[in-house]
Amino acid sequence: MHVVVCIKQVPDSAQIRVHPVTNTIMRQGVPTIINPYDLFALEEALRLKDQFGAKVTVLTMGPKMADQALRKALTFGADEAILLTDRAFAGSDTLATSYALSSAVAKIGQTDPIDIVFCGKQTIDGDTAQVGPGIATRLNLQQLTYVSKIVSIDKDARQIVVHRRAEGGVQVLKTAMPCLITMLEDTNHIRFGTMADAFRAARYTLTEWSATEAGVPDVTHCGLRGSPTVVKKVFAPTAKTVKATPIAGDTPESLSQTLIDTLFSAHPGLQEDLESRVASNSQGA
Repeated sequence: MHVVVCIKQVPDSAQIRVHPVTNTIMRQGVPTIINPYDLFALEEALRLKDQFGAKVTVLTMGPKMADQALRKALTFGADEAILLTDRAFAGSDTLATSYALSSAVAKIGQTDPIDIVFCGKQTIDGDTAQVGPGIATRLNLQQLTYVSKIVSIDKDARQIVVHRRAEGGVQVLKTAMPCLITMLEDTNHIRFGTMADAFRAARYTLTEWSATEAGVPDVTHCGLRGSPTVVKKVFAPTAKTVKATPIAGDTPESLSQTLIDTLFSAHPGLQEDLESRVASNSQGA
C-alpha cells in the first residue's frame, strides 16, 4: 500500500502579518509550522503504515525553506519526502496549487501506484478547503472530505469504509481505492517521533522537483498567472453590538416558558421546524 500525504508549511497564525498594499500574507520574518490540520492527515497515514506496512510519501509545494516541514514529517515516521519548488509556483492560489500538486501526485503514481492521498481539511492561512477536492477532481479520484474515522480497509477488494462528518450527523461511506481523503480535526493526535527517525530525517536527501520535473503540463496555469483569485480586502470581523436579553421568572416553569417564548419570537420558523421533526420521529417510531 502506498499513501501520499500533502502538507503545507504555513506562517504561525499567532504572528501573522498582512501586506498593506497587496493584501497577501507576509511570510518574511514570521515563524513557520506544519499546517495543524495536515498533522491529522499525516498521523492517519502513519497508522496505516503501522497496520498494513504502507509506504508514506510526504509532498509539499513551497520555497526552499519548506524543507523544514518535510523533515519534521520524516521525524514522525514518513518514509519519503518531495518538495515542489520553482519560481513559477510563486503566488499560487488554490486552483494553481491543486494543479501543481495533482501533477506531482500523478508522477509519483507512475513509478509507485498510489492507494490513498491524504490532506488536511483546510489550511490556517487560507481556510478555503479547496486544494484537496481540487486534487481529487483533477486526478479523477474518489473524494472523501471531512472524514472523522477510517473504519476499515479491504486491500484485496480495494475498498475503504469511512465516517464522514456532515451537518445532519455522521455518514458511513464505502468507496473504491484509489481515493483522496481530507481528515477532520481532533480525529487523532500526532505521535512523538523516535530518535532513529530524527537522525534519519537530518541525514535524508530531499527530492526537489521543479515544475518541469514534476510533470506540470503547462506552467502558465501555475503561480500568479494561473491564479484567478483576487484578494480585495483583509480585515478583522466587526464585533457584534447586540446586547443579551435577560430572562426572568418566579418559578422554573415560568422561567422556561419565558425562554421558549423569547426563542420562538426571535426565530419565527423554529417552532414549526421542531414540531415537524417531532412529528416525523413519531411516525418513524
